[in-house]
Amino acid sequence: MSAADSSAPRSSSDPATAAPTRFGQGFVRDAWYFAVLGRDVAPGSLKRHELLGEPVLIGRTRAGEVYAMRDICPHRAAPLSAGRLVQHPGEGETVECPYHGWRFRTDGVCAAIPSLVEGQGPEAERIRVRSYPVRESQGLVFVWMTADARAPAEPDHAPPVFPGVVGGGPRLVEAMDFDSHVDHAVVGLMDPAHGPYVHQQWWWRSTRSMHAKAKAFEPREYGFAMARHAPSSNSRAYRILGGAPATEITFRLPGYRWEHIEVGSRQVLALTCLTPVHETKTRITQMFWSDHWVFGLARPFLRQGVRAFLKQDGGMVNLQNEGLRYDPALIWIDDADTQAKWYQQLKREWSRARAEDRPFRNPVSPTTLRWRS
Repeated sequence: MSAADSSAPRSSSDPATAAPTRFGQGFVRDAWYFAVLGRDVAPGSLKRHELLGEPVLIGRTRAGEVYAMRDICPHRAAPLSAGRLVQHPGEGETVECPYHGWRFRTDGVCAAIPSLVEGQGPEAERIRVRSYPVRESQGLVFVWMTADARAPAEPDHAPPVFPGVVGGGPRLVEAMDFDSHVDHAVVGLMDPAHGPYVHQQWWWRSTRSMHAKAKAFEPREYGFAMARHAPSSNSRAYRILGGAPATEITFRLPGYRWEHIEVGSRQVLALTCLTPVHETKTRITQMFWSDHWVFGLARPFLRQGVRAFLKQDGGMVNLQNEGLRYDPALIWIDDADTQAKWYQQLKREWSRARAEDRPFRNPVSPTTLRWRS
């Protein structure tokens, strides 16, 4: 790849290397997306979410099982999340539509149509609402978003398992919606050079503290990682942890980025989940786990810092949108934009592997990247 590549974000004209969609369009499918914290799905609750442009009801039975289904009644299109969870003899727990009382089991099969009298059709069991595979792991709820709703693929891999989930539930959770396609949100998240300009705080970085950096990168499952290293000297926030912190930063498809810090026997996990709401909105959820004593004291300051970072990134997204609406060609450079290029390569390989029914082959090779920040 040349030092300056003005065509990197666009699909190649070569059919052998063409991406399934242009940069900033479409989504990674047949993948697990973070939807909600498990603790926010109460027994008996029905909550409406939008994932990848699809209305999804996420609920939990009174027996504790989490489930997900399309949040549209096939009768008259009322949202099922506006109904209630009920139990009738022989049906188990079902979701009752608020409009005409049609009831659906948590696997999406219709259990009853109350308005029918004996001898009338259709048979309720022949009617289905789309259901989504759902997994609850490490206190997080993941939903499998398939590529073909008419012939949905069963999950062939598990949701990610994150290192450093210690000390119980997350100590801090902050979320914000960015007016951005997930591609631009991901690339902005992994961009190593914007910090001194977008995130100028006395406790973080400034343009005066910029210096050359060299970081080793390695392939990881469905992604890559900046191998474990000592934090940069101009990243002042790490100093409050004391000792000799060592950090590793990992990215994984479809949109997970986490930083796992070890300070002796103590750990910190900063997890960012990027969940597409629809083509022009992405939810950024930032979560922290830690068994380090400093989190008990610094939590209010950390919360302020996380909110400041999200607002600064969100403001820059809004500025970027002013230019993106003219659909310009973008110039990506080495090495600061190599992670963005890897993201595109990972997406292409994901689609190819599934289309060709073969194992995923990670296109990232071990290398050292250099930039100034």
